[in-house]
Amino acid sequence: MQSTKFTKAVLAVALAGAFAAPAMAQSSVTVGGLFDTYVGSMQNADNAKSKVVVNSGGMTTSYIGFSGVEDLGSGLKAKFVLNAFLQGDTGAAGRFPGDTLFSRDANLTLSGGFGEVQVGRGLAPNFLPTILFNPFGDSFAFSPLVLRTLTSTINGDTGWSNQIKYTTPSIGGLTVNLHYQLGEVVGNTSKNNVGINALYFNGPLSLTAYYHEVEVKNPGGALDTSRQKASFVGGAYDFGLAKLFATYDETKNNAAVISQDKSDTTSIGVSVPVGAGKVLAGYAVTNRTIGTASEVKSETATVGYDYFISKRTDLYSMLMSNKVTKFDDGTSFGVGIRHRF
Repeated sequence: MQSTKFTKAVLAVALAGAFAAPAMAQSSVTVGGLFDTYVGSMQNADNAKSKVVVNSGGMTTSYIGFSGVEDLGSGLKAKFVLNAFLQGDTGAAGRFPGDTLFSRDANLTLSGGFGEVQVGRGLAPNFLPTILFNPFGDSFAFSPLVLRTLTSTINGDTGWSNQIKYTTPSIGGLTVNLHYQLGEVVGNTSKNNVGINALYFNGPLSLTAYYHEVEVKNPGGALDTSRQKASFVGGAYDFGLAKLFATYDETKNNAAVISQDKSDTTSIGVSVPVGAGKVLAGYAVTNRTIGTASEVKSETATVGYDYFISKRTDLYSMLMSNKVTKFDDGTSFGVGIRHRF
């Protein structure tokens, strides 16, 4: 009898140890993404006529990917992220021809009480301040702020490759991200991208700012300059009945062939809860001067409604107007569906 009890006790301890070991280093891998497709009539200010389209990424660029996290104990965690953009209307990979496979994310992160250190391809310092401080988020089709900055005046893409990023712990609602992208140019360690952004969230008030100096091209970069300096400030306040947004940024490009290339962009926006969705409205204007040419003024205004069928699926309808100096006005309209999985 004593021998049987002893054997059972040994087996219990062995089984407990077998299950306890992996519990100390728990890990998980998930597959997820987002699919966004819309039908519409699109016309930029420099297009003579509109065109009817079925396009991908009306409100958010479609993507699919993998992520995993392992609890290393003592407050430490290791995480990997691999996300690939895709075009839902054609099935093509990437945002455009030649885009890299995992151009959205391809990085490893170690986090703890000290904050986070991330290595690989990840967000550029311009991305979060831009998409979080306009009512249309990361819409590259209809957001006035995104169209006037990230696709027109900001260089270096919204993601940086070969990047080392440090994120501070949140202190009273304030988080700071430090970005450094190696240029990996033989014999020239000074050719790189550097940047910093700050994000502050405290109740209804949110504030942001970023600064970057870009010299290394990435897929999707808007300009081709020797070095760009850009600064940005933004704020938002949620009154409950409506959330207001406002931003201002300046860019200056230093290039040997252009004596002067600078721009400034101002944007305002509002998001108003109505029923199961939100009415969205925004306006952005950019003034840009290149060399000795006269100033070019570009304006974009959008109004729309985003209706949530569920927590993961929403329908949207957007009307957008574009104006550019010396060009006819352009009007675009789109109706789409977005699903997160």
